Amino acid sequence: MVTLDDIRAARARIGDRVRQTPMVASAMLSDKAGGPVWLKCEHHQTTGAFKLRGATNAVARLGPVAGVTTASTGNHGRALAHAARTLGVPAIICVSRLVPQNKLHAITALGAEARVIGASQDEAFLEALRLERDEGFALIPPFDHPDVIAGQGTLGLEILEQLPDAAAIAVPLSGGGLLAGVGAAAKALRPDIRIIGISMERGAAMAASLAAGRPTEVEELPTLADSLGGGVGMANRLTFPMVRDLMDELILLTEDEIAAGLRHLAAEGQVVEGAAAVGAGAVLAGKLRGPHPLVLILSGANIDPARHAALMEAIA
Repeated sequence: MVTLDDIRAARARIGDRVRQTPMVASAMLSDKAGGPVWLKCEHHQTTGAFKLRGATNAVARLGPVAGVTTASTGNHGRALAHAARTLGVPAIICVSRLVPQNKLHAITALGAEARVIGASQDEAFLEALRLERDEGFALIPPFDHPDVIAGQGTLGLEILEQLPDAAAIAVPLSGGGLLAGVGAAAKALRPDIRIIGISMERGAAMAASLAAGRPTEVEELPTLADSLGGGVGMANRLTFPMVRDLMDELILLTEDEIAAGLRHLAAEGQVVEGAAAVGAGAVLAGKLRGPHPLVLILSGANIDPARHAALMEAIA
């Protein structure tokens, strides 16, 4: 498993390549939750999402390679494309048909190829495996990789430095790389802190896997929180057991509850994608009340302005 030492080493490795993102108080959500609520604004990261931390750490650990590849719902692919460009190596990002066009454009704008394969992240991952096997590319998975998890864990260190008395951290949950990293860092420093995973009701693979007691395949369904889609991988080695052992509570949201979170954060001036709004959605739905101080991770903002405007009009 990934340790606090691994996470501290990752921070030393990537500290000058990623942003320290702001932490801001939310008076409106604090009032709703009955205690202080803080927003960790990781959507201000260089590539618009927390994924840059893990991708940068993993790429920095590589030796000479023909290129890098992954399967992604978008944000990890964009982060890996950014990290690969700094190394000067080719990148092929394998994605499913469910990945929004704005995320594909962001990947190609960084000089990488966005290769659309199948109707699920699991299908896209098969192409990434082929590139690793047949063409000598380094495969950097979006979550189930020790260097990726350690990189995401640097966010946990940052949160506790900015808010040392944080009592709980609410983490958007998909494949589990963010929760595993943040949970490993935070629990090592503060064993009493609560780690709360939040996902959508529609096609949440980690929730289904935890309920089954093993990695489980689920059908990927359209959702406002598209970055939380995708499977956990049937051969999952790290994030499934780490999420199982580190997470204190799991909250699932309806699409209407995610929409409410998006509307609220927009009103606070935080333009985020659906996955980043699940913490706010959980507070507004009365499903998340504390303990306090409570930190909500706003995980990403990779949504194009036109689509965001249309989305906000549709859910108004």
